[in-house]
Amino acid sequence: MKLLQAAPSHRAFFAGLACLIQVLLTPPATAVVSQPYTWKSVQIQGGGFVPGIIFNQTQPNLIYARTDIGGAYRWNQATSSWIPLNDDVDYSNWGSMGCVSIATDPVNPNNVYVAAGMYTNGWDPNNGVIMRSSDQGNTWATTSLPFTLGGNMPGRGMGERLAIDPNKNSILYYAASDGHGLWKSTDSAVTWSQVTSFPNVGNYAENPNDVNNYANHPPGVVWVTFDKRTGSSGNATQTIYVGVADLQNNLYKSTDGGATWVRVVGQPTGFMAHHGVLDEVNGFLYLSYNNNAGPYDGSLGDVWKYATADGTWTRISPVPSTDTANAYFGYGGLTIDRQNPSTIMVAALNSWWPDSIIWRSINGGITWSKIWNWTSYPNYSTRYIMNITACPWLKLPPKPLPRGGRPGPNVPNPGVGWMIESLEIDPFNSNRVMWGTGATVFGSNNLTTWDVSTTSQITIQPMAKGIEETAVLDLISPPSGAPLLSALGDIGGFVHSDVTVVPVTCWTPIAGTNRSIDFAELSPGYVVRVGDGNNANGEFNFALSTNGGSTWTGAVAQPAGVTGGGNVAVSATGGGKIVWSPNGAGVFYTTNGGTAKTSWKAASGIPAGAQVRSDRVNGTRFYGFLNGLFYSSTNGGQTFVQTAATNLPPYAQFKAVPGREGDLWMAGDGLWHSTNSGASFTKLANVEAAISVGYGKAATGQTYPAVFISGQVDGVSGVFRSDDAGMTWVRINDDQHVYGNSGYCITGDPRIYGRVYLGTNGRGIVYADPIP
Repeated sequence: MKLLQAAPSHRAFFAGLACLIQVLLTPPATAVVSQPYTWKSVQIQGGGFVPGIIFNQTQPNLIYARTDIGGAYRWNQATSSWIPLNDDVDYSNWGSMGCVSIATDPVNPNNVYVAAGMYTNGWDPNNGVIMRSSDQGNTWATTSLPFTLGGNMPGRGMGERLAIDPNKNSILYYAASDGHGLWKSTDSAVTWSQVTSFPNVGNYAENPNDVNNYANHPPGVVWVTFDKRTGSSGNATQTIYVGVADLQNNLYKSTDGGATWVRVVGQPTGFMAHHGVLDEVNGFLYLSYNNNAGPYDGSLGDVWKYATADGTWTRISPVPSTDTANAYFGYGGLTIDRQNPSTIMVAALNSWWPDSIIWRSINGGITWSKIWNWTSYPNYSTRYIMNITACPWLKLPPKPLPRGGRPGPNVPNPGVGWMIESLEIDPFNSNRVMWGTGATVFGSNNLTTWDVSTTSQITIQPMAKGIEETAVLDLISPPSGAPLLSALGDIGGFVHSDVTVVPVTCWTPIAGTNRSIDFAELSPGYVVRVGDGNNANGEFNFALSTNGGSTWTGAVAQPAGVTGGGNVAVSATGGGKIVWSPNGAGVFYTTNGGTAKTSWKAASGIPAGAQVRSDRVNGTRFYGFLNGLFYSSTNGGQTFVQTAATNLPPYAQFKAVPGREGDLWMAGDGLWHSTNSGASFTKLANVEAAISVGYGKAATGQTYPAVFISGQVDGVSGVFRSDDAGMTWVRINDDQHVYGNSGYCITGDPRIYGRVYLGTNGRGIVYADPIP
């Protein structure tokens, strides 16, 4: 199920918005009027990669989770849910939603630290930061580092990079990427300095020649593990182990509190250790090895046990790398049971086919049992029962077979996950385990049932309530039917019949990233969407629904050269009239709904890559925009003509207003309004910048729809509503509800005055209503 990889759509999202968002960084100049709103999450639960789950070792039920683009979370035991901790991250430091590592203090559990930063390749304009909190993440202080951090870069599941000395908690280490080595703080993360004696910054990169400047990222130094036995309360721990992303020199050790370091003798080569977990009772350091940094790749690896007393190495791999008939994956997530330290668990990274694998050993790795086993192909048995009642959409639509392909194995749906880099047994409860996947957090509360017999089954269930980690690429709120439909990165999108309830199923076809969605304003059940279909497996990039998204018909053919969804617009009256601007090709129109073999014809007069929209009254009128030039069509998108509009921004979003022919708003480095079908636009003087614009139900006594923007008004950045066609604005969010790089898409609700739906990049969909 590799279609749910987190990174590609997120990377494209940031690359397209980086310049525009910088406009929002101007310091506040005046106090804009505000209105109190209540902000909540549209319930999806999960949706993205959770590379780290961290249990505090001294306080029961104190658990943190880190996401690659959606910030950090803390577990709420009373509600069995997660509390987001970074919703106050604003536009000026949106990269801090990329959570690289978390350390929770074993001496004073109120202390927690987060290493944050999104990208190391220039997409994130800011250096990384170390965030510190003395109230378990309710409030934060921040120290900037002199280099960037990569919460959404290769190797982000390795770790943990942040570590607190369990004997002297004012000492912390941070293992840095990109050649920056090992760093240390002696004042509880207020100041940091490089450990110049550490000898290896890490030379591995997935693809050093990557022209996209992503896979050439070196994960560098990747984890730090203290041996608590070699210190005493208030005195620094003397023995420290550090893992490095280097295929030949991957493990180092200090026995003098970090003053000097040596390469550990006898270590495996050809692989790198993703995790190093120390059993302090029996004196073993367990390591999971992989030949790639992950989280998507990894074709070979091993699990090793290092005896700290005499330096003996023992390979304990469930499937050793030398088993050429069965070894096709590396190893990722690794944990031990602190109540019974000879009990260990490890996860494959990545066993994409037919499912990922988790193994368990109760004798220190001498023997292993597997979470599923082949019986008679294509069937296999499982050591678990899956209960996804809380999150039914995890039963993913079946992927289309390759053209001419044969049915594969009878894989449970859902399986145990993929990209399992974090696997943790509760240190206080041997029955509880959690692991992060590419879409959710799974877990079990009866883990020791696994050991009862060779056929006993644990119960697995989602444990992601409160985590909302989707990249939201488009939203619509029709005047009838479901109040909200979404197009999301990686997991497609949903019909949200009730925003307080987790949807039952995600889109099919086009089950991966969906880029754009639209409905016929005067026939709202007529909905179209486009996405990044897996063309090689027979999936195209366009789908149509005539019943508000309940069922979909996919295209059986599409224009030559299409490489991705692009964006799409449907006529106000429906009736099969659609304009599509896909990636990799030009702009096309259809008059028969777009699903037949002879549907699509090339539009003329409009450049490839243009953004397209439909008028919301006139069923034959469509609009286009690209690089500051505006285009209009009056014949259903067959031909476009460039209008006389000038001085428009080079990058912007625009939308037509429901119920008003030719009425358009454009959001860019300002806000523009047209009432003549784009022949001319007037820039509003009271809006300095806008990312997106949307419309909702008109206020009482008003005839013009409420206008919503994510942008900057009177020197203040935020989410705003105007009830008088832009003459005045009121801020409707506050500094605690900013959501980092949010606002790529926004829409009001045409049925509920004041309600707004806001898309974020990594914190899912949020919605808000005025407080009476």
